This record gives sequence, structure tokens and C-alpha cells, in this order.
Amino acid sequence: MAPTSETLTAERILEATEEVLRRHGPAKATVVDVARALGVSHGSVYRHFRTKAVLREAVTKRWLDRTSERLAGIVSDGSGPEERLRAWLAALFAAKRHKAGDDPELFATYTVLTDENGTAVGEHIADLTSQLTRIIAAGAGSGIFTAPDPAAAARAVFHATGRFHDPCYAREWTAPGIDEEFTAVVDLLIRGLGAPR
Repeated sequence: MAPTSETLTAERILEATEEVLRRHGPAKATVVDVARALGVSHGSVYRHFRTKAVLREAVTKRWLDRTSERLAGIVSDGSGPEERLRAWLAALFAAKRHKAGDDPELFATYTVLTDENGTAVGEHIADLTSQLTRIIAAGAGSGIFTAPDPAAAARAVFHATGRFHDPCYAREWTAPGIDEEFTAVVDLLIRGLGAPR
């Protein structure tokens, strides 16, 4: 193997792993393939990620974190809680739809990996519901929402909108009328959270 001129970092390994997964899929991608793509020995990869399972979990977490990071900015963007809630839910749907539509092979690969990596998925869902909790708590604090338990309300909103972000529904995300259905669900949730006038 030719020595690489760049320092081998965890981030470079994760980038190469994503490319290998895109090319070979999760069933055939190996640590040796990742090492070959980087021009290093597989032992060099194992120095950063001690097992193939750890590497796959790290690449899954990285993929999920991209969505969380995009949404985090909406949580504290300064607009009203209702606008933030609408924007956050729309951004989540757009991010998931973008991943499924723009790179279907990689999306299918990550769907398999997320099934393997319950810890990464659980942390991702906890982060998303925490973001929702902050939006709903701000709305309750300002009297716009009625939510005695913002965390429970956040979990309910997350589950109620599952059709628009859970990968098992990805085939429906391009169906005619899906945007109108999404808007109808969000409108209903906003009305349900609304404080009595």
C-alpha cells in the first residue's frame, strides 16, 4: 500500500467508510476496503476504531448527527415558538426526504446500519426530542402553548409526525399530496398545543 500523505484521522476514516458503504453496501463493505480506499493498512483503521461494529456505529452516528446539527439552529433562532415548531418539523422532513431522494443507495445502507446501531439511533431520537422539548417549553412559558409536561408533548409530537421522518415511510415521501398531508398534521398539532384564547 502506498503511504498516505495526509494524517489519518477518525474523520478521514469515516468519510472513506461512507464512500465504501455507498459503493459496496453494508453487507459487502469491509474494514480492508476502507483501508484500501485510504491507502493504509487495516491495522491503521483499527487503531482508531477497534472493531468493524464500532466503525459502523460511528459512521451511523455521524450521519444522524448531520440532521440534528441542522435542526439545532432552529431551536433558538429567535422566532416565535409556533414558527419554530413548524420550521423544525419542516426541516426534519426535508432533511430525511433529501437523504432518501438524493442518495438512495446510501440511504438504504444507513437504514440497515441504523437497525444494527440501537445506541446511535436512541441517542439521535433523544437529541431530537430534547430539541422539540425546548421549543414547546418556550411556547408554554410564553403562554402560546398549553403543555404542562413539555417533554411528554415533545415525544407525542415526534411520534405523531413519524410518517414524515421515520425511514420506514421513505417510499411515501414523494407521493402526490404528501406536503399537504404534512401541513395538515402540523396544523392539527399546533392547534392541539395552543393555549385557550
